[in-house]
Amino acid sequence: MTLYDELVARGLIAQVTDEKEIKDLINNGKATFYIGFDPTADSLHVGHFMALCLMKRLQMAGNQPIALIGGGTAMVGDPSGRTDMRQMMTQETIAHNCDCFKKQMSRFIDFSDNKALMVNNADWLMDLNYIDVLREVGAHFSVNRMLTAECYKQRMEKGLSFLEFNYMIMQSFDFYTLYQKYGCNMQFGGDDQWSNMLGGTELIRRKLGKDAYAMTINLLLNSEGKKMGKTQSGAVWLDPNKTSPFEFYQYWRNVSDADVLKCLRMLTFLPLEQIDEMDAWEGSQLNQAKEILAYELTNLVHGEEEAKKAQESARALFAGGGSHADMPSAEITSADMTDNCIDILGLLVASGLTASRSEARRAVEQGGVTVNGEKVTDIRRSYTKDDLAAEEFILKRGKKNFRKIVLKSNTP
Repeated sequence: MTLYDELVARGLIAQVTDEKEIKDLINNGKATFYIGFDPTADSLHVGHFMALCLMKRLQMAGNQPIALIGGGTAMVGDPSGRTDMRQMMTQETIAHNCDCFKKQMSRFIDFSDNKALMVNNADWLMDLNYIDVLREVGAHFSVNRMLTAECYKQRMEKGLSFLEFNYMIMQSFDFYTLYQKYGCNMQFGGDDQWSNMLGGTELIRRKLGKDAYAMTINLLLNSEGKKMGKTQSGAVWLDPNKTSPFEFYQYWRNVSDADVLKCLRMLTFLPLEQIDEMDAWEGSQLNQAKEILAYELTNLVHGEEEAKKAQESARALFAGGGSHADMPSAEITSADMTDNCIDILGLLVASGLTASRSEARRAVEQGGVTVNGEKVTDIRRSYTKDDLAAEEFILKRGKKNFRKIVLKSNTP
């Protein structure tokens, strides 16, 4: 099976342009390709995971990845998938986020000996002359065609700023620059980026002629990645200080039965033959598949030692015993308490296990809440400072969501 065929079999490719040329490039290790990452936070999250795994797969086959950090485009903001304009960030914040991205990406991609490149589009976008952009770049874009792009159509009802309208031009200029500076002949992106990607290819061909060799390939990075990258409490981060290895493991351990094999194919490096054998699995065997998924991805992001610790802790919790050392914890402070007490509803909210007291109430009334293994059925049940200061105070919602409650030491 060729690399391209494997990408198709793993469900990664949605649509492409110039399929014959793309097959030749990536199958023979001749592609220099880029994927962009806008530094809107100080950590990557699992919504970026598919892109990182894809870059790793292609690099292993001899292709050269370019990780494009959007230090310049982040100053504009991508309207894709947005109902309002992104909050403007300072250059200092963007620079800090870029540094964090570099460190995390190095776990996936080998940047040594020019095997991969990491570049920041601020290096060329921040120094552009506005009149030059209008004349040299803007002249090649039809406003009528731009307004048909899905990313813009979704925003027209609420209002699309002229600032954001320029994003397509900036992203297209990125591909044009990468093509000229680094010989980048292919770009990867999610389905909501398709119009921007085609704009880049068209700009290259208009500026450099029909013979300019630029390909685009479109993968469902965003539609799948954003789905996988969200939980009830927000994003699942790759930074262990934001999402612990245990929480990361638990996220993948908790995927739905319908998604586990899809995630195994898209995100792990297990042989397809091994994953295909799991197609017939059902019941408790699917839980085994989820364990495999969680272990493989935690190992990839946090290393073998942390993956083993997370797996052992999870198994101990499900079995009702073992150490809780690696369980995610939640601090309770005096601000969360009234007269040195906190009720079970407040505890569920403060721990992050529910988003509101009404959600907490439903969880208790449905019998899904326990404290130290004892089911809590009274919504008025309260706990004192001494209760919380016990050696272990384990709050559980449902079968798989745990928090070790820690009383903050300076609570009066």
